[in-house]
Amino acid sequence: MSIPDFKLIILPILKMAGDKKEHHRRIAVNVLASHFSLTDEEREEVTGKRRINLFDNRCDFALNFLRSNDLLRSTGWGSFRITERGIEVLEDLNKNKEDIEDAFSKSPDKLIDYLNDRWPIEDGEDDNHASGESNEGEDGDHTSGESIEDEDDNQIPEEFIEENYQKIREKLAEDLLQQIKRNSPAFFEELVIDLLVAMGYGGSREDAEAVGRSGDGGIDGVIKEDRLGLDVIYVQAKRWEGNVGEPQVRDFVGALQGKRARKGICITTSEFYSTARTYISTIDSRDSKVILIDGKQLADYMIEHNIGVSTTKTYEIKRVDSDYFAEDTENS
Repeated sequence: MSIPDFKLIILPILKMAGDKKEHHRRIAVNVLASHFSLTDEEREEVTGKRRINLFDNRCDFALNFLRSNDLLRSTGWGSFRITERGIEVLEDLNKNKEDIEDAFSKSPDKLIDYLNDRWPIEDGEDDNHASGESNEGEDGDHTSGESIEDEDDNQIPEEFIEENYQKIREKLAEDLLQQIKRNSPAFFEELVIDLLVAMGYGGSREDAEAVGRSGDGGIDGVIKEDRLGLDVIYVQAKRWEGNVGEPQVRDFVGALQGKRARKGICITTSEFYSTARTYISTIDSRDSKVILIDGKQLADYMIEHNIGVSTTKTYEIKRVDSDYFAEDTENS
């Protein structure tokens, strides 16, 4: 089966904790993976740029939801135990199995309303639980309990943020390439130097030789590999409209050999045909080492190294420090 969304994980966790024993988050996640018959590939699936484990992520979110609604309580770093309210829910499960399972599979808001209606929290309990506001789990990065998703949306907030961040980044990359194409070839050549210097090549901007000055055999410029200039890299930067094939790349390699150069970078705003990449892979690295950078990679490098872009907003995602709030229950 596919990886379940967090709503479907909530009830199995509560049933697991029904033995009234202390459970550790890591062991619980492994038991849940077996419960849902996840394959090794599904168990290792990651999401987002930070390569977050998807199933672990959703289990953390389900655990936080249960804690924030007083069905589980934290007993230490990464550990939890069922609460009296959680026991009451499970005890009623056999009598109203269909209603309870249906409530657990719906949206967080509907489940919170159902729980508060059937098992209201006693006066003096944490208002945070009654309202369903978020708490942070010991090992997770997420919060829950608020109206954070539509009924038909299986994403948890961090997945939603990550996906939309990637969409914004992809749109930014498209806009960058369009801007490059609107400017002159000379501007593009200077942009390439700015990028390579930002990536650590060529020493200072003053030390770097401007691209587009030599016009010699397909080589547009030269840049030092490091600040000391122990080796140099020859650069070809072209705003080809169509995809770049093997002939153009072969000409560049030939120009490198004519200069007795061993290293080169071929940059385009378009793409490289597979034949061009295949040809590069056949070159003996002892003779030449050529890197191909297409438009997508070029835009990604520009975003990563802040060339031609500026930051408009920065968001921090914080979590509750459970260690700070953990009490020694044995001595209290």
